[in-house]
Amino acid sequence: MVRSFVFYLIPQFSLLPFSGAIETLRIANRMLGYEAFRWRIASDLGGKVYSSSGIAIDSDSSLADERRALMGEKRADLVLVCSGLDVEDYYNKSFDAWLRELNNRGCRIGSMCTATHLLARAGLLKGKRCAIHWENLPGFTETNPEIDAHADLFQIDRNIYTCAGGTASLDMMLNLIGREFGDGLVNAICEQALTDRVRPSTERQRLPLRARLGVQNGKVMQIIELMEANLAEPLSLIEIADAVGLSRRQIERLFRQEMGRSPARYYLEIRLDRARRLLAQSAMPVVDVAVACGFVSASHFSKCYREIYHCSPQQERAQRRQARMVVRENAMSLAV
Repeated sequence: MVRSFVFYLIPQFSLLPFSGAIETLRIANRMLGYEAFRWRIASDLGGKVYSSSGIAIDSDSSLADERRALMGEKRADLVLVCSGLDVEDYYNKSFDAWLRELNNRGCRIGSMCTATHLLARAGLLKGKRCAIHWENLPGFTETNPEIDAHADLFQIDRNIYTCAGGTASLDMMLNLIGREFGDGLVNAICEQALTDRVRPSTERQRLPLRARLGVQNGKVMQIIELMEANLAEPLSLIEIADAVGLSRRQIERLFRQEMGRSPARYYLEIRLDRARRLLAQSAMPVVDVAVACGFVSASHFSKCYREIYHCSPQQERAQRRQARMVVRENAMSLAV
């Protein structure tokens, strides 16, 4: 039996997870010696779809074609929605309705990279555990507090498949293939793809702090982890000192040595970094962004933001909106 996949491309989709997933299926067919997997590319109107890197992919079918296929022999075994940059700007009621129709008919539905946003908007993630890229997790959880979202590589919850993107699509596809064909085929694919293992779904997305920040001191790493876990309600330096068993003076000295700035300054910077992501990834009012990042007032938030990024939160959002419009206009001109 041939397993049929549909890859539905959203403009500005991320090319890496898309190509990684398809290449995994292609290698599986080659190792098996027959066509166990078949796929087609779909998009809203059919034709070319531009990735975030500017590379165009020709789609085989349109949304209208896929809605008709749902009732016939071409019905897919798994539909994977692929998106990337500016997914929050994508609105298509017919697409949302099609996702719900797929779900109601018991079809398997998945997302790669930021497309978890689209499954959530269609109402498919209630009561489900899902994965999304770590960079998009803050905005997603603030917008969808009722959804059980995690910075996992991928998650499979009943008929819903969510993948954080990047190379995690390879891990998710290998997991699917292994369930049906076993470890022998998975190992053969890994050897062809020059990867030494299949990562478990819950393996961390980001590099460990030691590698990411160059932090060597274990106490400093412990403090930074505490800070990152308490952005909405920042801990006082006294609370941090009690938690790690150091004095305030010791913490101040360690941060100067390891991070080149005070713990208060570093804490402020990571809260503002989260605020910047929320401004870019959500339509939350600025005052709500301020509260979500532990600021007592919008005015204090704006003052701190301007000090670090040399513009106000409102200006940052307007500049990003303008940049997205330019990208869309360039993509439309290329399509013509």
